[in-house]
Amino acid sequence: MAATPSMAAALAASLPAPQTAPTPAAPTYEAIPASMSKVIDIEADIPVTSVQLDGLVVSKIIKHSREAQGSNAHGLLLGLDIDGTLEINNSFALPHHFTDDDDKSIKGVARYQASMLRSLKEVQVDDSVVGFYQAMTLGSFYTQSLVETQALHQDKLRHGGIVIVHDISQTARGNASFRAFRLTKAFLDAYKRNNFSTDSLIDHRLTFSSIVEEIPLRIRTNPLLSSFLETLSAPAPMPSVDIKPTTATSTAAIPPSFSVLNLGSGNISRNMEQIVDALDSYRTEEGNLAYLQRQIAREKVKAEGYIAKRKEENASRVAQGLAPLPEEDVNRLFKIPAEPSRLESMLLLGRIDAYSKSLEGTSSAGLVKMYAAKGSAGA
Repeated sequence: MAATPSMAAALAASLPAPQTAPTPAAPTYEAIPASMSKVIDIEADIPVTSVQLDGLVVSKIIKHSREAQGSNAHGLLLGLDIDGTLEINNSFALPHHFTDDDDKSIKGVARYQASMLRSLKEVQVDDSVVGFYQAMTLGSFYTQSLVETQALHQDKLRHGGIVIVHDISQTARGNASFRAFRLTKAFLDAYKRNNFSTDSLIDHRLTFSSIVEEIPLRIRTNPLLSSFLETLSAPAPMPSVDIKPTTATSTAAIPPSFSVLNLGSGNISRNMEQIVDALDSYRTEEGNLAYLQRQIAREKVKAEGYIAKRKEENASRVAQGLAPLPEEDVNRLFKIPAEPSRLESMLLLGRIDAYSKSLEGTSSAGLVKMYAAKGSAGA
C-alpha cells in the first residue's frame, strides 16, 4: 500500500540535499590557521551544543502565533552554525495546511517554500535552512507531524537541524517561552527502522521522555533594538512647564502591567480538559493495542498447533516407513499480523506529562498569589 503524502514531505521537498565534502586537491596556498579551523568547520565535525535566537526572529514567531490563533503557526528557521552554536538570524512563516491528504495543499506549501528561499537568495539574505518552529499550547508538542518533519531535517540538513517550540499560553501570561529540541539518536534509529515494537523500545531504552533532547537556547538582541527597548522603559519627561515637577518625570512610555497578579484560573479548567482528552485518547490507543495483541496471540496458537500436528503426522509416517510430508510456510498459511507500533502511545504519554507539568506550574503559582492576596487583605 502506497504511503500517503505528509506535511513533513512537503517541508522537505525544497530542502538542500546532504552535502558531502569533496576530496580536496593538494594545497597550493597557506593553510588555515588553527584558531580559525573550528569556526569554519567545513566538514561539519563540530556538534551543535547551543542555539542563539535573534530578537527579530522572536518577534516574528510571536506575531505569527498570535495571527494564527492556535498551534497552527509553523515556519522555517534560517541561520548558520559557527563553532558549535546554531545562530538563527531569520525566519518566515509557512501557510497552514488543512489536511495531510490534500495533495494540492502540500504541493502549494512546497512551492511557496521554494519561492521564499529563492527570493531570499536573490536579495543576498541568509537562505540556509537550519530547522523549523512550531507553536504549541500548555507545553505539549508531541505530535506525529513534528516528529516526521524533524526526522527529515536531521537526515538532510548539515547539522541535523532543530525545532523551536513556542508556548502560546505562557506568552499570554507575559512569559515568552522558547525551547529548542532535536530527536535523540536512539529514537532516530528506531524511527529509521520503522520499528516501535516492545522489543525495539526495550533495546533502544525508549520512553516518552527520551524522544527528544533539549538544547540550551539564548536570545540575542542587537544594540539598536536594545536601545529602543531602553527608551520605551525609561521615564518620559513632560515638555509642559505647567505640570508639577513631581509628575513631570513619573509618566513612563510603557504603562505598568498587572498581568503577573492574575491567578490564571481560566487556564486551569482548559488544562484539565486537555489532560482528560489525552487520557481518553491514550486509553483508546491502549485498547486497540490490546486487541491486536490478542489477535496475534490467537494466530500464533493456530500456527503452533498446525506445526505440532504436522510433526506428529510425519513421525507416524516415518514409523510406517512412509516419506514425511513436506514442511509448508506457516506465515503463508496463517496471516500473523505484525506487532503494532507503540509510537502513538509514547507521544500521548508525552502529551499527558506536558499538560500535567503545565498544570502543576499554574496551580502552584496561583496558590502563592492567593496566599499573598489573603495576607494583604488581612493586613
